[in-house]
Amino acid sequence: MALAMKEAQAAADRGEVPVGAVIAKGNSVVASAGNRTRELADPTAHAEMLAIREACRVLSSERLTDLDLYVTLEPCAMCAGAISFARLRRLYFGAADEKGGAVVSGVRFFASPTCHHTPDIYPGIGESEASLLLKTFFKERRDV
Repeated sequence: MALAMKEAQAAADRGEVPVGAVIAKGNSVVASAGNRTRELADPTAHAEMLAIREACRVLSSERLTDLDLYVTLEPCAMCAGAISFARLRRLYFGAADEKGGAVVSGVRFFASPTCHHTPDIYPGIGESEASLLLKTFFKERRDV
């Protein structure tokens, strides 16, 4: 999760919403990314989506069955769908997202009977640090 936090901080430094993601196989990092929606003018350029795309490219496979995703913020419905279709083994995330999250908040994507694959889910990993980074980022923008 520390690497995902570094990606989130790098995203914040670029003016992006500070979310970072890392995909790992055991102790080996396969892919990592931070949000780039503004930079790429792409609403799908969430950290999770970019990390999944990179992991699939590196492994030449659309299935990431024995890999784990670490992300600093609860994934949205789009990212939860990608996680399911990629068949990621485990999902670890930091801060819950009551407004846009889709794992333990909102639509609870993985609880849907039409969900293809549900990873093992571990919420609240590094939650305080992830929440503080997000709160600070948005407070600075409101105070300008």
